[in-house]
Amino acid sequence: MVADHERSSALLLALADESPEHGLDFEHILERCGKRAFGVMLIVVCLPAFLPLPAGAGAVSGPLAALLGLQLMIGMRRPWLPRRLREKRVPATRLRKLAQRIGPWLHRLERLSRPRLEALITSAPGGFVVGAMITLLGIALSLPVPLTNYPLALLILAYAVALIERDGGLMLVLWLIGAVALGLTVQVSGELIEWVQAQLAS
Repeated sequence: MVADHERSSALLLALADESPEHGLDFEHILERCGKRAFGVMLIVVCLPAFLPLPAGAGAVSGPLAALLGLQLMIGMRRPWLPRRLREKRVPATRLRKLAQRIGPWLHRLERLSRPRLEALITSAPGGFVVGAMITLLGIALSLPVPLTNYPLALLILAYAVALIERDGGLMLVLWLIGAVALGLTVQVSGELIEWVQAQLAS
């Protein structure tokens, strides 16, 4: 079980270091991370967006992030995943690549983060808003909008850190940034649809 004081980057490195070569399944990750499982699972599901995979990685990460967000909205204490997904393994090599790629970002966020205003995360209203924002960001990440995967995945990663660190102050800032990001995504999506329609009509 994860210690309450263990930081986000340490959690990720611990998972990568203890993973056997055939990888860790999601059930093990859930058990390993205890109360911090939502934050850690958000980091893990964002994995495809940070790896050199073909276009459409957001179609994998987005729905999973949205599923976790919905569970936060309804006040679940522990993430629920379908049995097939719980048994799915994350390869050890991918966990290590994830730790290498986003480790520096986690360290930067951790310098700004500490437990504060925890009611914004632990209370029912706060959990609802956090879950709603993550759900909407996950849906936005799922959309085939060019150049949005990486920034939206980074934003969801920041939400994960705020959850793990129980940092309501950081979460307040992320609510504002998330609202702006969602607005921009809607605008870009609308312009893209209009462009496609114009191309089809020409």
